[in-house]
Amino acid sequence: MAEGDMTFWEHLDELRKVIFRPIIVLIVLMCLLFTAKTFIFNNIVFGPVDNNFILYRGINYILALLHQPPLPDYKLHIINIDLPAQFFIHVSTTFYVSLLIAMPYLFYELWTFVRPALYPKEKHVVEKAFGFAGLLFYTGVLVGYFLVFPLTLRFLGTYQVSADVINTISLRSYINMFVSMILIMGIVFEFPILAAILSKIGIINKQMLKKYRKHAFVILLIVSAGITPSGDPFTLFAVDLPLYALYEISIAMCKSKKEDEEDTDPDNGKNVEIVENKRVK
Repeated sequence: MAEGDMTFWEHLDELRKVIFRPIIVLIVLMCLLFTAKTFIFNNIVFGPVDNNFILYRGINYILALLHQPPLPDYKLHIINIDLPAQFFIHVSTTFYVSLLIAMPYLFYELWTFVRPALYPKEKHVVEKAFGFAGLLFYTGVLVGYFLVFPLTLRFLGTYQVSADVINTISLRSYINMFVSMILIMGIVFEFPILAAILSKIGIINKQMLKKYRKHAFVILLIVSAGITPSGDPFTLFAVDLPLYALYEISIAMCKSKKEDEEDTDPDNGKNVEIVENKRVK
């Protein structure tokens, strides 16, 4: 039986498989990663809490080339004040990491379910959209982990209203900020895909985005200030520059006003057909 001739119950059975297989993959990944607690927490989750983190070492290397003093010593102290928190945070963090790793497979399963209902041209477009969206999401996650989160953490973790008040960060507070900031950056990096969709339906175009470049830079500064409430200019621009780069990518992905008019002009196809008929005669 062809895929297009499947009954409702057969479609429902396929949907059940699409949901069931990713759940099994997530459970297996969680079991494997649960046993790797020391590596995940010591080397990844708690990586930015001291000067040994790759970003800080890179900054110190640049400062050394410029004959400038290195960054001051830095070590955050994280404590737990809730008895069951360490166990449940271990479970939840394992789930988030497993979900992040398994996301390409989850999208693949979704794609296999949707693909039979699409035309060949639509399949090609959706495949490219899925691939590019995944690339942007993981790029945002990496920018969040290696740049935005450590800079924000270092500023907020060392900021003091008085030398008598020592910063001691709770485990739950650290993990919440770690997960939310990295996921937010992953979602923010999907902006070019949203811009391409809005351009496709005629809401925005290339000329419009170019016209409001300066406005966009200011708005993105405000957004960056919201994402990184540290307030220092270095962190602010470190977040704003990747976001502005996304804006430029969005311009490249949008259609021009002329292309948009050609796509929406109902007489365009007729005119082409008339010209072709005249050439035949």
